[in-house]
Amino acid sequence: MATIDPTVLTHLAHLQPLLYWLDADPLEPQSHSALIGDITADLCIVGAGYTGLWTALLAKERDPNREVVIIEQRETGAGASGRNGGFCSTSLTHGFVNGYSRFRDEMETIERLGRENLDAIEETIKRYNIDCDWERTGELRVAVAPWQLDGMKDEAELRNRYGDHVEFLEKDEIQRRVKSPIYEGALFDHDGTALVDPARLVWGLEKACLSLGVKIYENSKVEWLQYQGESVIAHSPYGTITAKKVALATNVFKSLVRSARKYVIPVYDYQLVTEPLTPEQRESIGWANREGISDAGNQFHYYRLTNDGCILWGGYEAIYNFRGKVRLEYEFSPETYATLASNFLKTFPQLNGISFTHGWGGAIDTCTRFAPFWGTSHQGRIAYVMGYTGLGVGTTRFGAATMLDLLDGIETERTQLKMVRKKPIPFPPEPFRYIFIRITQWSINQADKHSGKRNFWLRALDKLGLGFDS
Repeated sequence: MATIDPTVLTHLAHLQPLLYWLDADPLEPQSHSALIGDITADLCIVGAGYTGLWTALLAKERDPNREVVIIEQRETGAGASGRNGGFCSTSLTHGFVNGYSRFRDEMETIERLGRENLDAIEETIKRYNIDCDWERTGELRVAVAPWQLDGMKDEAELRNRYGDHVEFLEKDEIQRRVKSPIYEGALFDHDGTALVDPARLVWGLEKACLSLGVKIYENSKVEWLQYQGESVIAHSPYGTITAKKVALATNVFKSLVRSARKYVIPVYDYQLVTEPLTPEQRESIGWANREGISDAGNQFHYYRLTNDGCILWGGYEAIYNFRGKVRLEYEFSPETYATLASNFLKTFPQLNGISFTHGWGGAIDTCTRFAPFWGTSHQGRIAYVMGYTGLGVGTTRFGAATMLDLLDGIETERTQLKMVRKKPIPFPPEPFRYIFIRITQWSINQADKHSGKRNFWLRALDKLGLGFDS
């Protein structure tokens, strides 16, 4: 860990290793039983996060008579879906620039589909009366160093030509919105981001699924798939599900389709939450319109106000563990919390003295193009989507709809996209994977320290279409 001023550490004195969204929330539902015995279904969905829940909901809306079962190894929303920052974006490609660099010919369609997707999420929340603190606030991407302003105006003009509603803000304009001494300017996406309580969104989708007749089994890990005639059998410790089709929504956890595993790695992302701000503290930072905020560095923070007046602050370091291990102990990182607290106080020095109350982390399924990818197996009876790379709150609905198209054998505007038909470049095997990632992370850190200048390694990755940031 880099040397941290001891006065920064005092802000962590009251921090508890707790997931803020789950801390004594009265809306948390009762758990479901494990799968005991053998059952049948038309569609078996493995994984009860956003992707799995959206797949089930859309499947029942398309065909109410379809028997749909979700099976989950832990509990609903236990993975990334229940522990993220709650940024729900129109972007299906981890930001416009990333998508434009990879799918330029399709970006007009992709951007339109992204806007339609976010509108559909909002409509679903209203239709099923989901209480999840939905706010269509928009998002500010702030430059915290002069070099980060490069290209912002051009990006705003380009995105607006593709149908977005983006505005470049000069230094005085962003300072009027949110007061930070390090802000140099910003891009304001007026309506492309909504903020949401991610856990409550999970629970609301779960309730909607149950209302349509979806069955959910928890604490039942699918250990392997067996192919039998026209069916697929999902085997868990105490039972099986024999289904006509199987949708895999397993995110960072090892795919049951072995050939898909080489495309994703789990990286850990961490978040802090402050105590509620006093009226004086809130006045000192402004932020009257409650926009979501991220900064424009390669290693970037994202942050937002919660419904009860706290600040959620996350991001910056993405940590990969050798061989891509996913373990409970990795969800808490005192060293990373100290770095996050230090950077928070550089951004908002007027909040010096505030306490952080919650700290946690979680694994993100990252692929080399940062955008989700799809695949099928066993003559189309199995489909999967993964690789959201931290921007899945909104994209999972699109991912689920597209996966369902593939399973149903329907050709749609979604399935015709190159983005859907092509897979990302796979990661190399270990130990080369670990070395590759460590060199890349070191190079990214150096770029941020040297006005964004990318070294030979990063330029080579750019030419290969990898173009990593944090």
